[in-house]
Order: sequence, then structure tokens, then C-alpha cells
Amino acid sequence: MALYPVIMAGGSGTRFWPLSRQARPKQFLPLASKQPLLTDTAQRLKGLAPVKNTFIVCGPVHAKTAAKLVKGLPKGNLLVEPVARNTAPAIALAALQVAARDPKGVLAVLPSDHHVADVKGFQRTLAEAARIAEGGHIVTLGIKPARPETGYGYIQVGDALAGGGRRVKAFKEKPDLKTAQEYLAGGDYLWNGGIFVFRADVMLEAFKKHMPEMQKGLDALQKAAGKRTFPAVLKRVFPKLPSISIDYGVMEKAENIAVLDGDFGWSDVGSFAAIPEVRPADAQGNVVSGDAVLVDCTNCVVLSDKRTLSVVGMHDVVVVDSGDAVLVVPKDKSQDVRKVVEALKARKRTRLL
Repeated sequence: MALYPVIMAGGSGTRFWPLSRQARPKQFLPLASKQPLLTDTAQRLKGLAPVKNTFIVCGPVHAKTAAKLVKGLPKGNLLVEPVARNTAPAIALAALQVAARDPKGVLAVLPSDHHVADVKGFQRTLAEAARIAEGGHIVTLGIKPARPETGYGYIQVGDALAGGGRRVKAFKEKPDLKTAQEYLAGGDYLWNGGIFVFRADVMLEAFKKHMPEMQKGLDALQKAAGKRTFPAVLKRVFPKLPSISIDYGVMEKAENIAVLDGDFGWSDVGSFAAIPEVRPADAQGNVVSGDAVLVDCTNCVVLSDKRTLSVVGMHDVVVVDSGDAVLVVPKDKSQDVRKVVEALKARKRTRLL
């Protein structure tokens, strides 16, 4: 069995403004280590699949940067979306490319901007998911919840399957706190980690069955695959595909879905408040990067690109200096940073985007 990792490197990362910008969004930032999240993602696949089998899906603005961050990536494995159309069309594009080489090849679709603490545990889980997927299931990795989290979607799990993994009873949207607490207490819910493993032919058949509105476009792309006309066909066809997530388009409709439990120190690094999950803190619970002086501060995240930051008497606060902009926000409001980006767009402050 050949494994083909597909790293989804789109996304704008607006919750990480002012560090994350249109030209250099979250996945290209060194938020969890000294290297970009995208590079971390590619490197944790070492030993599971060769780089020649790895694909990256991204937009045209980020194509050159993405290619540089994954050493040895073949030119043909950089799949550039002409426009952003959500995850279903992006995954369809990757499945078509793999199917042209290896119709029964197993794809592992991974977000580019997540963090994994236990790489060996992650690799074991992904290898098991690939084994299950080889038998015809579309496998999603469910993360064992560590707390009642309102920022993630959930998967309700059912009985064990003969070939491994468990049935999916339901996919749940991000809950309120009370519901999240009930999920945790119930013991049959996992976080939706956004990681999917499946055979190329199985997923293409799922698109045909559950998203027939995509089929005409996918047929055109499939006919052009491997030909010099492919870029022109992609540019013409891809913008016409429906903008929909793989969750809504396929996962919530298909019957051959399996969920595999994962417990490998996963974080989606969803906001500045998540930084302490992926970086060490000092004795006062502060996470500091760059030149900063903290006095009487606890549980703060202080990040500076260039200038010296002085923070006094602050608790549970995020302070970020990107050189041309400063952000100060309570940690529990860090999800709202994206509203700053919306306000800047409304005011046409494009230089800061």
C-alpha cells in the first residue's frame, strides 16, 4: 500500500493577526517551534511516506513559499487552486491527481497548521487509519477530548467495526459550554481533528454519489490530468465547483465512514490563547518570544518580532508586536482577533492585511 499525504495549506489565519497576513498566513509562521507550522507538518510524515508522494494544496499567492518550506517536493505535487473553494473541491483535486498515478492509493489529508506533540503516536495512528482505509472506508481521526472545548466540532462514535475503528453516529457543530461538558461526561464524543484518510477511488466515487453537482467539472479535470492542457482546464473549471467543506459534502452523507481514536498531543493552534499548549511557559505561566520584559505578570502570551515589549501587572492577556502593528487582547477573547481584520478590511487599511 502506498500512502499519499495531502497537506492543506490554504487558509488566512485571521485569528493570528498582526503576525498572520495575507502574504504570510498562520501556516507559514513559527508558532509551535522555530520553523513554520507547514514545515513541522511535512517533517512529522518522515518514515510514513516519501516526499515524492506528498502533495500540497494552496492558493497562487502562497505557492512559492509553500514549495520552499517542504524540501524535495516535486513540482507536480504542488496543487495550486485558482481560487479558494473550501475543502471538498481541494480534496477532489488531490484525489484526481493521486488516482491518475495509483487509483487505489491511500490519501491522508492533513491541515498544515496543527501541532502534534507525540509524533510517533501520530504516525502509528495514521498508519492504522491507512490500513482501515485500504479496505474501503473513509476514515477520520477523532481526538480524545482533554476538556469541554467550544472551539472544535465533535464526532459521536458508535460500535466497533470488524476491520478496525468505530462507526460514526453523528458529526456535531461547535457546541456551547454546557453541551461540551455533556459531551465530555458522556464519553462517546471525540474532537473532530480535520484529518481524513481514504483510497483515491473510494473518495471519487463518494463525490459522484453525494455531490453530483461536481461531477461534470471533475470529469473534465480527470480527462486533462497529466496533459499540458491541465492548467488551463483547472483555471476554467475549478472556480465553477461548489464552495463546500468535505464535512458537509461527503462525511455527513456517506455510509462507509469510520472514526479512529487519536491521542497524540494534538492542538489546532486555533488562536493566541492556544500558544501555551504548544510552547513552554515560565514559572508564572507566561509564554514569551522575542525581546520582552515582564513584571508581575501571570499566564500571559507576549510575542515580539522586533521591538522590546514591556508588560507590567497583566494577567491572562495576549500582547503581540509585529513591527507595524500591536495587538492587546484578553486570552479569553483571542478568538475575536479576526474581527480586527474585518474592521481593517471595512476601512480599506490594506497595508495592514
